[in-house]
Amino acid sequence: MMVAIFEYIDRLFNIVRPRRLLYMAIDGVAPRAKMNQQRSRRFRASKEGVEAAVEKQRVREEILAKGGFLPPEEIKERFDSNCITPGTEFMDNLAKCLRYYIADRLNNDPGWKNLTVILSDASAPGEGEHKIMDYIRRQRAQPNHDPNTHHCLCGADADLIMLGLATHEPNFTIIREEFKPNKPKPCGLCNQFGHEVKDCEGLPREKKGKHDELADSLPCAEGEFIFLRLNVLREYLERELTMASLPFTFDVERSIDDWVFMCFFVGNDFLPHLPSLEIREGAIDRLVNIYKNVVHKTGGYLTESGYVNLQRVQMIMLAVGEVEDSIFKKRKDDEDSFRRRQKEKRKRMKRDQPAFSPGGILTPHALGSRNSPGSQVASNPRQAAYEMRMQNNSSPSISPNTSFTSDGSPSPIGGIKRKAEDSDSEPEPEDNVRLWEAGWKQRYYKNKFDVDAADEKFRRKVVQSYVEGLCWVLRYYYQGCASWKWYYPFHYAPFASDFEGIADMPSDFEKGTKPFKPLEQLMGVFPAASGNFLPPSWRKLMSDPDSSIIDFYPEDFAIDLNGKKYAWQGVALLPFVDERRLRAALEEVYPDLTPEETKRNSLGGDVLFVGKHHPLHDFILELYQTGSTEPVDVPPELCHGIQGKFSLDEEAVLPDQIVCSPVPMLRDLTQNTAISINFKDPQFAEDYIFKAVMLPGARKPAPVLKPSDWEKSSNGRQWKPQLGFNRDRRPVHLDQAAFRTLGHVMPRGSGAGIYGNAAPPPATYQGNLYRPLLRGQAQIPKLMSNMRPQDSWRGPPPLFQQQRFDRGVGAEPLLPWNRMLQTQNAAFQPNQYQMLAGPGGYPPRRDDRGGRQGYPREGRKYPLPPPSGRYSWN
Repeated sequence: MMVAIFEYIDRLFNIVRPRRLLYMAIDGVAPRAKMNQQRSRRFRASKEGVEAAVEKQRVREEILAKGGFLPPEEIKERFDSNCITPGTEFMDNLAKCLRYYIADRLNNDPGWKNLTVILSDASAPGEGEHKIMDYIRRQRAQPNHDPNTHHCLCGADADLIMLGLATHEPNFTIIREEFKPNKPKPCGLCNQFGHEVKDCEGLPREKKGKHDELADSLPCAEGEFIFLRLNVLREYLERELTMASLPFTFDVERSIDDWVFMCFFVGNDFLPHLPSLEIREGAIDRLVNIYKNVVHKTGGYLTESGYVNLQRVQMIMLAVGEVEDSIFKKRKDDEDSFRRRQKEKRKRMKRDQPAFSPGGILTPHALGSRNSPGSQVASNPRQAAYEMRMQNNSSPSISPNTSFTSDGSPSPIGGIKRKAEDSDSEPEPEDNVRLWEAGWKQRYYKNKFDVDAADEKFRRKVVQSYVEGLCWVLRYYYQGCASWKWYYPFHYAPFASDFEGIADMPSDFEKGTKPFKPLEQLMGVFPAASGNFLPPSWRKLMSDPDSSIIDFYPEDFAIDLNGKKYAWQGVALLPFVDERRLRAALEEVYPDLTPEETKRNSLGGDVLFVGKHHPLHDFILELYQTGSTEPVDVPPELCHGIQGKFSLDEEAVLPDQIVCSPVPMLRDLTQNTAISINFKDPQFAEDYIFKAVMLPGARKPAPVLKPSDWEKSSNGRQWKPQLGFNRDRRPVHLDQAAFRTLGHVMPRGSGAGIYGNAAPPPATYQGNLYRPLLRGQAQIPKLMSNMRPQDSWRGPPPLFQQQRFDRGVGAEPLLPWNRMLQTQNAAFQPNQYQMLAGPGGYPPRRDDRGGRQGYPREGRKYPLPPPSGRYSWN
């Protein structure tokens, strides 16, 4: 798993190619407001894991009882994803592995040569993205900061978009994995694709390929990444939010801040969304339209540098409250309409389904798929026809009126009772609130809060807590964590029409609060089933019936669908953890911690790494040689204007000292030249306000959008994404002479051949060009038959290009340039990339030195270099 993480970071690094700084931040202890959501997720994951295991065992027993075929059950420990939480041994091991990885790359990878690397592991408190945002905010406030720095943030969370906009940096890009829905997953019982565990029938695995050579190949492509350029989003927002005839000066930066604030109403990690605002129903567009209509009356913007003007927010919320009733009624009409269309669709599909479908070799196939691996081809058609006739003769006679089941077998006399899942109407979850009917507010408060809607004092308390949450979230995004202790103490949100008189509500937070310690957070978010990640005496508090906090860890809990259809969309009704009771219970078990657990329970900080070529290297080395105990200012002229404090690290990576590998399969770094030191961001007073403005000297990127981009339709013009960071990059294309050359070489008509998109027939790749050869063994003569016509005049290739050696015992390593001619001359190979790939499955870059001037193809006059390989996989 650690090696896979290393290769994933390598791939990201090669895509983005940072030049100054790489900041790697792992989630640490989160604020209390976030811990409630983490607690809900981890309790759900544990409950779903247990339910899935029980269901899997039940289906397995049913299939085996019916005589089905299933592979033997593997006895292995289930990976509990809850271990990816600060304070566990897994996260501590991950931090050690990343330290080794950074030192290895700084020593061996030229792309890391002049890079400053900061690692903020799970011991440093704060969410990963917010630690990065805090670093950017504090560096922006320094006089040496370059306002035109390009930032590229990696992550899949949608709130990264809001965080990037909140920085007001002109060059901000988010890289994330492209989301591809409905990725095929193998069945947990038979490991076959195409069905889930509940639909498994225990059928033997079909042969894939002529000789089952494709059995281990996954039917999915390598994940791709996309760039989300916030400067383009800013252009759209500027166009959307621009308003004329305002009673105050229009400022696009303040308008974007207001837009970020309004997005919090439709949901975030700290507050439930308002009942009337669903993002899939166009809630953001609705809020923007209301904002543009009301802003003329507000007299100014809603926010300023992370602080909310509640009087103006009240006007927006009351305007939303006026249309709440119509929103609920329209939502009901849309749901009924969708349900009606789905019912008609099921009826249509059932009507068009054939009553009988033959099996065996007579099974109908789509055109062109007769030779696919899954299709059945009779090797002896006469024998197959004879067996089908005998089978029909042995079966009882079937009357013309007999009905058939879906698999072609006749149904029993009298038919079978229709199952509930086959009915036209799906069971809908019971909704006792019925927001579309009169009296919805009274029913909502009675069902969700168990209070009467006439209880004005309680409603005021809920609204005040929600308003505090809005102020806390905005300050968290723009200024940092205002309070580590605050959290929203309810499972549901109030209505927008309840936001009356909020202008006078206090929005200040307790100062000087501290985050939980890592093991304390584990006690606050883990269910009892994940107690194995905690010390034994701490674990006992989660399961002992006599424990004073046993009520924090229910074995089962209710999930309120809250008008939704699926359980994952519902609200987990878990009890909130009382911080004072938790700390009081933990005081009794703190003495039981071992020294290693005590160390894991302490809060840490950031560590900065540089290589020997970095200007900071000698400065840091001198600090270690002098043994300085006081924090030292970072010289900004030596590291691109970065400022902060250095302090010596007890577990530092130092030059000429061996860096031990925490992964058994990776080698130790015996000739280390990298160095590390503790790093702390510049500190400011607690009441300091970071200005949410674009810095002086910042140059806005050139506009990307054209007038035609604002139109609803593109008039048939296909949109093309920008590749890479250089918007002026011109793609290479072939001219007419090149196309004429290809026309002489490529076969005409079918489009097949070495440049064709379609795969050649199986006979083309029966021989494996990449089969390892022993020392002295010559290459297969078949290689010459695959040469292109224009290469035939060169004669046989040199010996070092003909041979290929395995990396085993008594064999020489395969070098990149040795395989170049094979790759060019070989026909399509289905396992070509699989054989040449590294541990992560990525094909190595082809070397093009064989065709350059100064590198004759007739052979090399100098000895070949030693094998290059970062990892020793043997």
